[in-house]
Amino acid sequence: MKTEPTFPQQMFRQTLEVVVIIAVALGIEWAIVQQAISNRAVCWLVMTWALVKTVFFFVENLQHILLATSHNIPYHRFLGLMGLNMAQITLSFALDYWCLETADPSSFSSFQESWNQAEILFECFFFSVLNFSFFGFGDVMPQTIPAKVVTLMQVILAFFTVIFLLSDFISLKDSLRNEKE
Repeated sequence: MKTEPTFPQQMFRQTLEVVVIIAVALGIEWAIVQQAISNRAVCWLVMTWALVKTVFFFVENLQHILLATSHNIPYHRFLGLMGLNMAQITLSFALDYWCLETADPSSFSSFQESWNQAEILFECFFFSVLNFSFFGFGDVMPQTIPAKVVTLMQVILAFFTVIFLLSDFISLKDSLRNEKE
């Protein structure tokens, strides 16, 4: 039987994941600034990276729930793990939106040309939080196919995370426990 990771191990893994996400986004931004690859290629790269992260977070969420059920982790601890995971997802997609907007300024509506990178990054984070929380679109809307695809991936991942994992955790936990017996 697989042992439950310790709190320091979980924090190290979560921190490492955030470092990788930020490093990839900064690498993509560097490629945009240096014009190392075309803006169209950047958009495809961001969509591919978002797909990889979507699959990764989907699997990670499943692992969290299976670990929680097999080790009878208290619900508050499980929520803490999922909260960290949701923060990672939100930050991750915010950086994707930022890369898309930098590569193609027509990716989203309502971004102003006079804004600096910090303002654009904040707006991308705001948009990501709205998508993950299901408040929907407000001032910002995806305008290009790559922006719509990345937004769709975040919404699907958020739906899976929030609806299936959090709201139905207890009944799923009981169901999985009954299967073992």
